Amino acid sequence: MQKIIRQIAAEIRVREAQVQAAADLLDGGATVPFVARYRKEATGGLDDVQLRELEYRLGYLRGLGK
Repeated sequence: MQKIIRQIAAEIRVREAQVQAAADLLDGGATVPFVARYRKEATGGLDDVQLRELEYRLGYLRGLGK
């Protein structure tokens, strides 16, 4: 999982901690609009475009790993 986090962080040019926090929220059932509007402090200010890309890449890379 850490390899996926590292790769996504490099692709969207953000810190790994931001990707990890966003992935945790999304895995917990939060939606991209909710995270973008109400959880900016947790994700270090990721916007909805970055979060959509992160969500897509996370699903893709996890599926690729299976």
